[in-house]
Amino acid sequence: MHAANDLFIAARAAMAKSYAPYSKLSVGASLRTADGRVHSGGNIEVASYPEGWCAETTMLSDYVMAGGGPIAEICVVSEKMDLITPCGGCRQRLAEFASPGTKVYLCDQTGIAKTITMAELLPLGFRGDILK
Repeated sequence: MHAANDLFIAARAAMAKSYAPYSKLSVGASLRTADGRVHSGGNIEVASYPEGWCAETTMLSDYVMAGGGPIAEICVVSEKMDLITPCGGCRQRLAEFASPGTKVYLCDQTGIAKTITMAELLPLGFRGDILK
C-alpha cells in the first residue's frame, strides 16, 4: 500500500459525489497541505456544458476557503480512465498554489500507480510570481 493511500481514498470519495450527467466522466481529486490537512473535490457539470467545475477546481476551492497553505501532495482519480491527469486549465490552477516539486499521484482503480511532480505535469507553466 502506498503511503498516500488516504489521498486516493479521499479522491475516490469525492468522485462518488461528482455530478457528471453530460460527460459521464466522474473525477475526484484530493490534496494534502504541508501541515497535514486534506481537501478534496469532484467535478460538477451544468447544462451549458462544458461550463462547470473540474474536480481539481472544486478541490482548490475547498483548500482556499479553509485557509490554503503549502501543498505537499495532489491525487487525481477517475473510474473510466486510469492515470487520468488534470486538464490544461487545472494544471495552471494547481501551479498557482503548488510548487514545482509538489508530488502528483496518478491512479488506477486499485490505488496510486504513478508519481510525478508539478514540474513534470506542467513543465513550462506560467508562474504568477513573475507578475509581482
